[in-house]
Amino acid sequence: MLLAASKRMLARLLLVTAAVTAVSCGSDDARSAFVVGAGDSVESRVLAEIYAGALARTGLTVAVLPQLGARPDYLAALDAGRIGLVGEHSGELLAYLDSATTARTPQQVTVALNRALPEGIVVADPADGTDMRPRVLLPAEVADREDLRSIADIGPRCGEWEAGIAPAPDILRASSARLSIAGCDFARERPLPDAATLRNALLDGGSPVGVLSGPPALTPGGADGLAILTDEDYALPAQNVLPIFRKGMLDDRRLEKLNYVAGELTTEDLVDLILKVRAGTSAATAARDWLDEHAL
Repeated sequence: MLLAASKRMLARLLLVTAAVTAVSCGSDDARSAFVVGAGDSVESRVLAEIYAGALARTGLTVAVLPQLGARPDYLAALDAGRIGLVGEHSGELLAYLDSATTARTPQQVTVALNRALPEGIVVADPADGTDMRPRVLLPAEVADREDLRSIADIGPRCGEWEAGIAPAPDILRASSARLSIAGCDFARERPLPDAATLRNALLDGGSPVGVLSGPPALTPGGADGLAILTDEDYALPAQNVLPIFRKGMLDDRRLEKLNYVAGELTTEDLVDLILKVRAGTSAATAARDWLDEHAL
């Protein structure tokens, strides 16, 4: 069993019936709707609307229940059967379920995740085009001068550096506050409040290296003046978007629909959708437009 729901979670779950009724259509009993849950982040809500919209196009009566809190909260709702599906990141979900895992590549993470899932809970195909791993950043001037292009390049120096660590806004949060980068153990990790503070620290010389929890395109100024180090060897574990759901609730046709979504969704798509929602577009509208664009 996953962690028990928090008091905040229990309060929010009182809204289930109202949420289902609001989005159900036709004469179907609202209580028969398949409920897709979402955490508090914009990304989680966007993913919920994408999955719900795709499933609805198979004829399934679907509802979206947002604002379920952080990972422990919405996974507790899934475990208890209060929701049927929620969007996740493969590597973070694996680390949450198995803190001792050493899996790093997409294939390793997928295999280990399927083994770690609780009984009665399954996942569909991960979206290979989504890469939600943290990004390791250097001032572009330093990267050019010292020819540092990848995480492997900085490995010998990590033990000399303090790394600024900051969250990217509006995405799912990591399972652990402790950063794990194979072959790179920083001398110290300094938590920073946001991406803008991290960017300024790098450009002003306050930090020699930084780690951002998601795509720089979601932050003010993006990666202007910064170099994003490549990670072809998966020093950071794979983080692909995928749905986690209760076994037996979706038939083969609907599972195939989820896998079609996985085949189309990219990091760039998610960033674009999050930015649209920030600008005032509803997550449901943004997701519907994306599904239409990809003929899903």
